[in-house]
Amino acid sequence: MSALNIYEVMKKLPHRYPFLLVDRVVSCEPDKAVEIIKNVTVNEPCFQGHFPECPIFPGVLVTEAMAQATGILTFESIPLELTENSLFLLVGIDNARFKKQVVPGDTMRIRAEVMRKTRNIWKFATTAQVEGELVCSAEIMGALIPR
Repeated sequence: MSALNIYEVMKKLPHRYPFLLVDRVVSCEPDKAVEIIKNVTVNEPCFQGHFPECPIFPGVLVTEAMAQATGILTFESIPLELTENSLFLLVGIDNARFKKQVVPGDTMRIRAEVMRKTRNIWKFATTAQVEGELVCSAEIMGALIPR
């Protein structure tokens, strides 16, 4: 199981500020599971409008962070020559459920587990937790495509 710092994460994902939502990879077991950290701070650009008087991290960004975790796991699971010439795109989210609000100061621990992969389509079971409490769960599908 390997951990990745932010510089290694940036080699795997094409996202950059303000849309890179993975701060650190805690552990990654290729073809099995990944666990990442997303620190939510009051300085996030989304809080200027969602909602300034009562900031709540948008659910769509929680699911985007979960999707980025699946991208990390995919790129850690395939040969290096494929990672350099491929993109991993979100193609579906099923059964998304939001259980608790995420607010500034929270640290999300996101886990993604491979459910199945068929050719270039991968399906993952994902969860996001804050302090051990489930905030979101979803099944996420992604496709590996040539750049």
